[in-house]
Amino acid sequence: MANLQIKGIDDSLYGEIKLLAMAENRSVSQQVLYLVKHWLSHQKRIQVSDTPAEVLLQLSGSWQDDSSADEIIAEIKTARRNSDKLSQGF
Repeated sequence: MANLQIKGIDDSLYGEIKLLAMAENRSVSQQVLYLVKHWLSHQKRIQVSDTPAEVLLQLSGSWQDDSSADEIIAEIKTARRNSDKLSQGF
């Protein structure tokens, strides 16, 4: 099993890690190992999922409608309903 030594760690960061370790009933070394594993597994899940741009490109062309733009606009306008909720004011 390999060993890892970290030099030059800020005292406040070390203090935070030490508090986390105590709260989780772990040693500082165990806590650092846990945090690294957790971060790496999270990164792998992010890399596997599609980016928002990829999702948008997958949706591109998925809506097929033979209606003209004017027909679609007319349909939207007829579907709108006026509301009397604010006629009385706040």
